[in-house]
Amino acid sequence: MADPKGFLTTDREVAKTRPVTERVKDWNEVYVPGSLLPIISKQAGRCMDCGIPFCHNGCPLGNLIPEWNDYAYRGDWREASERLHATNNFPEFTGRLCPAPCESACVLGINQPPVTIKNVEVTIIDKAWDAGDVTPQPPERLSGKTVAVIGSGPAGLAAAQQLTRAGHTVAVYERADRIGGLLRYGIPEFKMEKRHINRRIEQMRAEGTKFRTETEIGRDIDAAKLRKRYDAVVIAAGATTSRDLPVPGRELNGIHFAMEYLPLANKVQEGDLTTSPISAAGKHVVVIGGGDTGADCVGTAHRQGAASVTQLEIMPKPGEERTAGQPWPTFPMLYKVTSAHEEGGERLYSVSTTHFEGDEDGNVQWLHLIEVEFKDGKLEQKPGTERKIPAQLVTLAMGFTGTDQKNGLVEQFGLELDERGNIARDADFATNVPGVFVAGDAGRGQSLIVWAIAEGRSAARGVDRYLAGTSELPAPIRPTDRALTV
Repeated sequence: MADPKGFLTTDREVAKTRPVTERVKDWNEVYVPGSLLPIISKQAGRCMDCGIPFCHNGCPLGNLIPEWNDYAYRGDWREASERLHATNNFPEFTGRLCPAPCESACVLGINQPPVTIKNVEVTIIDKAWDAGDVTPQPPERLSGKTVAVIGSGPAGLAAAQQLTRAGHTVAVYERADRIGGLLRYGIPEFKMEKRHINRRIEQMRAEGTKFRTETEIGRDIDAAKLRKRYDAVVIAAGATTSRDLPVPGRELNGIHFAMEYLPLANKVQEGDLTTSPISAAGKHVVVIGGGDTGADCVGTAHRQGAASVTQLEIMPKPGEERTAGQPWPTFPMLYKVTSAHEEGGERLYSVSTTHFEGDEDGNVQWLHLIEVEFKDGKLEQKPGTERKIPAQLVTLAMGFTGTDQKNGLVEQFGLELDERGNIARDADFATNVPGVFVAGDAGRGQSLIVWAIAEGRSAARGVDRYLAGTSELPAPIRPTDRALTV
């Protein structure tokens, strides 16, 4: 145990963010670099080394949290990094992007603020990179087997790295021009600078993983032909079909999916574009959807110089404390103020969009909404609450409905789907097609980054067993697992 009295003597502290007036003028990460270092050992010392560490179960990866907290408390950063990497291929991603279900399951969180697990995690991995402790781990010998991984998001990258280290020859296919999937083009730079992806890709290249960009399986390469070329295939193409809003006026100019808006802003930061073709500059912006993707749109609009930003959510405003229906150690739905929300804008809850109104040139100008409430378990409109708000740019951030079935991948492979429209798989992540496996959102549906990495690692074990008859790769989850999270 790190500090036996730490949880009694030390209050929770989190990483400091840069002043709003400063950070909205650039695209750098919002946190003050190294702000946790002076206090991180004390924060790690709040860990109680519980007899039953519920944080393990709260994390789909099964991270060995008390162990690396203890090493961080003692200043043994190399050992802390080794324990962190034992269960997580990319802690610099999760430490920045994960909503930390582990903290919701922290035993200390029963009656005190939980341990700053996420902040300790990102400090450990950042120090490991700075110290040169993160090095390539190429396999000792090659198996002679080949694997194609379709998709380079967190699930695909995790599966590829695990299979490469197991000795298989792995090629990752990505339809975009750069590797990273939604990590690259869906996550704004101010949440995670893309240098973190770039250096992981270089590590994976040094280990032997091959990357093929601007290649979409189902269109550029026939899926059936790909299957014949490789001994096994892992589909990690994500759930990329955005949920639409079929209301009058949807066809007006200026209404875009979040995944049309955010990638262009990221391409500006990559140097591909001077300015984004979809810009919030000087416009009244409305973001429909109250989740993390919506918050990403809010922060992006601030940095592009929006005249105003309003975020809409059809559900009621969550409370700041757990409800009886969401007891510890479940992952509760609580009111959350992200860094993007700190920067300004208005958030409206329990409202539904009825229609859009445009000008004579077909450009959206107004969004009409109405308040809604739950009655008998159903959302119903409240008569007399209709109003309109200015909207010259609207982004739809209402989530995703499943994997893309228009590009031919599902049909060409001959894959079966489950009742939710995801690619069906068994306990080994195998589909109905021999040698074809699925991991991440393509099989699970829209979920968290920790679930994606956990699925990639688990699917890699299934592939390794298929190719070699046995496997020593860890498998943190099965497709039916839900742990303590939703």
